[in-house]
Amino acid sequence: MTGDLAGLVVVSIEQAVAAPYVSGKLAEAGARVIKIERPEGDFARGYDHLVHGESAYFVWLNRGKESVCLDLRDSGDHALMTRMLAGADVFIQNLAPGAVARLGFDQSKLRKQYPRLITVAISGYGEEGPLKDLKAYDLLVQAESGLSQITGTKDGLTRVGVSVCDIAAGMTAYQAVLQALIGRGITGRGRHLSISLFHALTDWMNVPYLQYIYGGKEPVRSGLNHPTIAPYGAYTGSDGKDVLFSIQNEREWHNFCADILGLPDLPNDPRFDTNSHRVANRAALDDVLRPIFAQVPRDDMVQRLEAARIAYGRVSTMDDLAKHPQNRFVEVGSPTGPVRMLAPGAVVDGGVPELGDVPALGQHTDAVRAEFAG
Repeated sequence: MTGDLAGLVVVSIEQAVAAPYVSGKLAEAGARVIKIERPEGDFARGYDHLVHGESAYFVWLNRGKESVCLDLRDSGDHALMTRMLAGADVFIQNLAPGAVARLGFDQSKLRKQYPRLITVAISGYGEEGPLKDLKAYDLLVQAESGLSQITGTKDGLTRVGVSVCDIAAGMTAYQAVLQALIGRGITGRGRHLSISLFHALTDWMNVPYLQYIYGGKEPVRSGLNHPTIAPYGAYTGSDGKDVLFSIQNEREWHNFCADILGLPDLPNDPRFDTNSHRVANRAALDDVLRPIFAQVPRDDMVQRLEAARIAYGRVSTMDDLAKHPQNRFVEVGSPTGPVRMLAPGAVVDGGVPELGDVPALGQHTDAVRAEFAG
């Protein structure tokens, strides 16, 4: 799996998360990824220094790449970049709108010059429309896309705990690049791909959007409760730890009341005899459930739920995640030592990919200069 894209050359002027995500996935699949950094480096290198001196974001997103430091305003570095692009298969950039053209690398012109080249522009709001020049960062787009309005509790909005808009854009870009590579294999021609954080995330927002447009339904912020199913939410055990469980049908509801709650007659209560009634009377239902859960440590309740074949998920802390028995790990090298990290999600033919090292700033500059010398 790690050699599927061997022989492909990707040049990426990238920073932060979205563009490094897509180029990182291409590197993971075997492509040669030349990461162009400004002399001071991708600013994501400085997001934190918690991975024995390295940035957690940078370690995650930049495995297996070559780091080349260039000042593209310098004529010599500009000429070097031009020679690199002449042999590239994919050119990715996520600079500010218009910046790459001002540097002399207009992607539409490059496409005409190199018909097989696949160009990728990642931006906040796309390359057209009234907001195309607006600055965009992940949390700003969480708000602008409507995601914030459906995330949190009735008492307030909250941020999704990872950079979900950046990641959505990176994932969207990756699948678009793979499709473009397949298309080029058939037609011999590349294409230009424009991906924005806003549009990647609003695609994910289609269910609440369609419910609102066609059904007039305003989404309700419900925290760790499902908005239309009850009981389906998080409940706290006697040790202060939460378990989230889900009742999907009336058979499960009857089993849950008998086997977990010890209240086999509860389903006959007209407030709780159907899912619709349980949702409408969620507060009263919680008044029954929460004291029972509060008498039992979370993991003991988990054993009961599992024995009753009720679907559940622990509300894991970071310590829980670090010790989770289902984890898969990979190890990558970094400038300050090996890093053991959670493995990518796909297992192919029973194995996880072998990942390249995280590069030091400018680690490959001299070698690439020699390789592409004019």
